[in-house]
Amino acid sequence: MIRITRTDSTNADFVSLVKKLDADLAIRDGEDHAFYAQYNKIDLIKHVVVAYLDENPVGCGAIKEYSEGVTEVKRMFTNPELRGKGIASTVLKELERWAAELHYSRCILETGVKQPEAIALYTKNSYHRIPNYGQYEGVLDSVCFEKVLRK
Repeated sequence: MIRITRTDSTNADFVSLVKKLDADLAIRDGEDHAFYAQYNKIDLIKHVVVAYLDENPVGCGAIKEYSEGVTEVKRMFTNPELRGKGIASTVLKELERWAAELHYSRCILETGVKQPEAIALYTKNSYHRIPNYGQYEGVLDSVCFEKVLRK
């Protein structure tokens, strides 16, 4: 049974999972990793979700305000050996619920073309591709998505 905890970026399990995420992204991104890493700091994130399976941290994600009414999904990760079991979708749905409670109307996010599992996850969860936003404009390896939470 998956247990979800709401917390913030000081949570030790979240920090540990993000280290695994960053190690994976360093391999996938190659020489472009430093560009992406500068936008993925976790020191001030107030809204973090950690998923536990048998009391072991197995997945995480976060939301961070992007603009009024819009939150950005950040730092999504599931341990590789547990992918395909619904953990990431559970985390994402909890982040969406939390975003709606905080009165955000949309979630946006960026992922990379070298992360096909992430693209499949967001597509499966009703996210739609949008033009690259902000610092990702013109970045060919970035793919941006959004989901309207309420109108």
